[in-house]
Amino acid sequence: MSPTSNDRAHVRALLQPGEEISYLFPASMVGGPYSSSHFLVAVTDSSITVLDTGLGGRTRPNAVWRRYPRHTKLGPVDLTVIPEFQLGGRVYEVDEEYVAEINAADAEWSADAMPPDPLPHL
Repeated sequence: MSPTSNDRAHVRALLQPGEEISYLFPASMVGGPYSSSHFLVAVTDSSITVLDTGLGGRTRPNAVWRRYPRHTKLGPVDLTVIPEFQLGGRVYEVDEEYVAEINAADAEWSADAMPPDPLPHL
Protein backbone atom coordinates (compact mmCIF):
# COMPACT_ATOMS: atom_id res chain seq x y z
CA MET A 1 0.00 0.00 0.00
CA SER A 2 1.39 3.39 -0.97
CA PRO A 3 1.90 6.05 1.70
CA THR A 4 -0.94 8.59 1.77
CA SER A 5 -0.68 12.37 2.16
CA ASN A 6 -1.52 11.87 5.84
CA ASP A 7 1.37 9.39 6.17
CA ARG A 8 3.67 11.92 4.44
CA ALA A 9 2.68 14.52 7.05
CA HIS A 10 3.70 12.10 9.82
CA VAL A 11 7.01 11.52 8.04
CA ARG A 12 7.68 15.26 7.69
CA ALA A 13 7.17 15.68 11.45
CA LEU A 14 10.01 13.19 12.06
CA LEU A 15 12.48 14.65 9.55
CA GLN A 16 14.98 17.44 10.15
CA PRO A 17 13.57 20.97 9.72
CA GLY A 18 13.56 22.03 6.09
CA GLU A 19 14.00 18.56 4.60
CA GLU A 20 11.91 17.94 1.49
CA ILE A 21 10.71 14.43 0.64
CA SER A 22 11.71 13.34 -2.86
CA TYR A 23 10.78 9.66 -2.58
CA LEU A 24 8.88 7.70 0.06
CA PHE A 25 8.25 3.97 0.02
CA PRO A 26 7.53 1.10 2.43
CA ALA A 27 10.11 -1.65 2.99
CA SER A 28 10.40 -4.75 5.18
CA MET A 29 13.66 -5.90 6.73
CA VAL A 30 14.89 -9.39 5.92
CA GLY A 31 16.77 -11.50 8.48
CA GLY A 32 18.23 -10.61 11.85
CA PRO A 33 16.41 -9.47 14.96
CA TYR A 34 14.27 -7.03 12.96
CA SER A 35 13.13 -9.63 10.44
CA SER A 36 9.65 -8.86 9.12
CA SER A 37 9.80 -5.38 10.66
CA HIS A 38 8.18 -2.70 8.54
CA PHE A 39 9.71 0.66 7.73
CA LEU A 40 9.21 3.68 5.53
CA VAL A 41 12.23 4.91 3.61
CA ALA A 42 12.21 8.66 3.03
CA VAL A 43 14.69 9.98 0.50
CA THR A 44 15.03 13.72 1.01
CA ASP A 45 17.22 16.46 -0.38
CA SER A 46 19.77 15.87 2.43
CA SER A 47 19.33 12.33 3.78
CA ILE A 48 17.94 8.85 3.46
CA THR A 49 15.90 8.28 6.60
CA VAL A 50 14.52 4.90 7.63
CA LEU A 51 11.43 5.29 9.80
CA ASP A 52 10.03 2.55 12.03
CA THR A 53 6.31 1.94 11.55
CA GLY A 54 5.99 -0.40 14.52
CA LEU A 55 3.46 -3.19 14.62
CA GLY A 56 0.50 -1.08 13.50
CA GLY A 57 1.12 -1.19 9.77
CA ARG A 58 3.51 -0.38 6.97
CA THR A 59 2.86 3.30 6.36
CA ARG A 60 2.41 5.17 9.65
CA PRO A 61 5.86 6.05 11.05
CA ASN A 62 6.42 6.51 14.76
CA ALA A 63 10.20 7.01 15.06
CA VAL A 64 13.39 7.54 13.09
CA TRP A 65 15.27 4.25 13.04
CA ARG A 66 18.37 5.22 10.98
CA ARG A 67 19.65 8.21 9.00
CA TYR A 68 22.16 8.03 6.17
CA PRO A 69 23.80 10.77 4.08
CA ARG A 70 21.89 11.56 0.89
CA HIS A 71 24.71 10.34 -1.34
CA THR A 72 24.26 6.78 0.03
CA LYS A 73 23.18 4.37 -2.72
CA LEU A 74 20.11 2.19 -2.26
CA GLY A 75 20.69 -0.03 -5.28
CA PRO A 76 21.26 -2.05 -7.18
CA VAL A 77 17.96 -3.75 -6.49
CA ASP A 78 18.13 -7.55 -6.58
CA LEU A 79 15.15 -8.71 -8.64
CA THR A 80 15.79 -12.46 -8.32
CA VAL A 81 12.65 -13.36 -6.33
CA ILE A 82 11.27 -10.45 -4.30
CA PRO A 83 12.89 -7.08 -5.02
CA GLU A 84 15.41 -6.24 -2.29
CA PHE A 85 18.13 -3.70 -1.65
CA GLN A 86 20.84 -3.22 0.95
CA LEU A 87 21.21 -0.17 3.15
CA GLY A 88 23.54 0.11 6.12
CA GLY A 89 24.44 -3.57 5.92
CA ARG A 90 20.81 -4.66 6.18
CA VAL A 91 18.57 -6.16 3.51
CA TYR A 92 15.13 -4.71 2.83
CA GLU A 93 12.35 -6.09 0.63
CA VAL A 94 10.09 -3.81 -1.39
CA ASP A 95 7.13 -4.26 -3.68
CA GLU A 96 7.98 -4.17 -7.38
CA GLU A 97 6.19 -0.84 -7.81
CA TYR A 98 8.92 0.91 -5.76
CA VAL A 99 11.94 -0.34 -7.73
CA ALA A 100 11.65 2.64 -10.10
CA GLU A 101 11.74 5.05 -7.13
CA ILE A 102 14.89 3.42 -5.77
CA ASN A 103 16.56 3.59 -9.18
CA ALA A 104 15.51 7.22 -9.62
CA ALA A 105 16.84 8.17 -6.17
CA ASP A 106 20.20 6.57 -6.99
CA ALA A 107 20.32 8.17 -10.44
CA GLU A 108 20.12 11.65 -8.91
CA TRP A 109 23.50 11.08 -7.26
CA SER A 110 25.17 9.01 -9.95
CA ALA A 111 27.96 10.61 -11.96
CA ASP A 112 26.78 8.84 -15.11
CA ALA A 113 23.12 9.80 -14.67
CA MET A 114 23.52 12.89 -16.82
CA PRO A 115 24.16 12.65 -20.56
CA PRO A 116 27.64 13.66 -21.72
CA ASP A 117 28.19 17.35 -22.41
CA PRO A 118 27.83 17.78 -26.21
CA LEU A 119 30.05 20.87 -26.15
CA PRO A 120 32.72 20.19 -23.51
CA HIS A 121 35.20 22.63 -25.07
CA LEU A 122 32.96 25.68 -24.44
